[in-house]
Amino acid sequence: MRLFDKLTGTKRPNSGVAPFSAEDVRAALLALNGPNVPYLVRSGTSSERADLVAEWRIREPAWHTFFARTQISRVLQVRLRIVPARHEVRALDRQWDVTWVGGTPTLAVSTEYTRGQVHTVSRRWTPGRGPDGGFEATKTFHLDSSEIKKPLQHTVLQSGWTWRGVVVGRL
Repeated sequence: MRLFDKLTGTKRPNSGVAPFSAEDVRAALLALNGPNVPYLVRSGTSSERADLVAEWRIREPAWHTFFARTQISRVLQVRLRIVPARHEVRALDRQWDVTWVGGTPTLAVSTEYTRGQVHTVSRRWTPGRGPDGGFEATKTFHLDSSEIKKPLQHTVLQSGWTWRGVVVGRL
């Protein structure tokens, strides 16, 4: 594997795997949708400049502070461009946070915005008492960006295509 491929997360299919048609790759990626997956793969819009968009909107549990109830929503998108001439799917990740403050629909969009190849892991634990009365922490929230990217990559590679991570620029 080339160094730049490692930095961008580019993966190549096993040798001997016959590449599917672009239409079959698209259909296979859209077929990842289902009731038991925490993401949605949909057609991209012209403003997104992508053939497909896989997105996962994560609503973390609400937290109560002295002043207000806050809840953070993290938006994670993987924009996909299907390039038939090269049998590759180019992927560009985008992530940002949105904070809902108080009981009213006051919205504050975070200045934290990431574009390129994103890997994020986030967990929240709630302290409490266990069945035996002792201290115990219960996981109340979990996000791992690989849970959306691995099924996409696996589908592309099994279709005989290259998964090419895009760091900067256009798909």
